[in-house]
Order: sequence, then C-alpha cells, then structure tokens
Amino acid sequence: MLKPVLWIHGEALGPANPALVAHPGAPALFVFDRELIETQRLSLKRLGFLYECLLELPVTLRHGDVVEEVLSFARRHGADGVVTSAAVDPRFGLLREQIAAQLPLQVLEPEPFVALPEPLDLRRFSRYWRRAEPVLWGRGSAAAPPAPAQRWDR
Repeated sequence: MLKPVLWIHGEALGPANPALVAHPGAPALFVFDRELIETQRLSLKRLGFLYECLLELPVTLRHGDVVEEVLSFARRHGADGVVTSAAVDPRFGLLREQIAAQLPLQVLEPEPFVALPEPLDLRRFSRYWRRAEPVLWGRGSAAAPPAPAQRWDR
C-alpha cells in the first residue's frame, strides 16, 4: 500500500499502536461503534476513558457503523488500503472481513505488553494480571507471587 488510512480501534489506543508506528502521518480514524455501545451498554465512564486516550493520538473521531465510516474515510483520503492492528475481540474479525471485501487490509501484530511463557485465558483480566505482573516488574517467573508493596514513607 502506498497511501493507506489507519483504522484505530479500542484494543490499541496508545502511541505504540503498530499502525501508527508503521505509517506516521497517515490519516487515522477511530469510530465509536454505535452497535457495540448499544449492545454492550458501555458506560459513560468507559466512553470517557476511550475519548481521553484518543485525545493524545493523531486520529479523526467518528460515531456510527465502523465499516461504513472506515470505507468512507478511505474514499475521502483517496486511500489504496487500510492498516490496523490485531485484536482479540471476535467482533473485530467480522468488521475486518467486511472492510477487506472492499479494500486491501493489512493487520499488524502489536508488541506484547509482557512476554509470558505460555498462553493464558484472556477472558478475565485478573487471571492474566496474576501471571503478567511479576514478569512485567521483573520479579521472576510468571508463577512467582507478587512481592509485598513498598511504602514510600519508610
């Protein structure tokens, strides 16, 4: 792709998003997914968090049908394809297929937040975090219990 647009989604809302890193300066879009907001009943706090994260990124914000908005954005920018980052959410796969039916789509894998020795059940954050936290903070293996908290005033 010589002139892609970037589709930024809720699973990669940081400056290390691989699409943003691979294509700095390319037009980028985030769509507040109307169907997802309605069916999952996302709270105003969650939507506010997403919005605040997005304020720090070079993205255009839209609200509505993700596929329609991404394709419309690509047409407006004369794009020859769409670049995005991988996601765990199965809904992402459906959206990805619909976009790819209209335009070439490249999905980039993000760098892992933390390298774990074995795959984990990602349905519960607490299960993941119990294994990831010790590795992230350099306290040995993923099986090691968390170290006690240090007080700053001692």
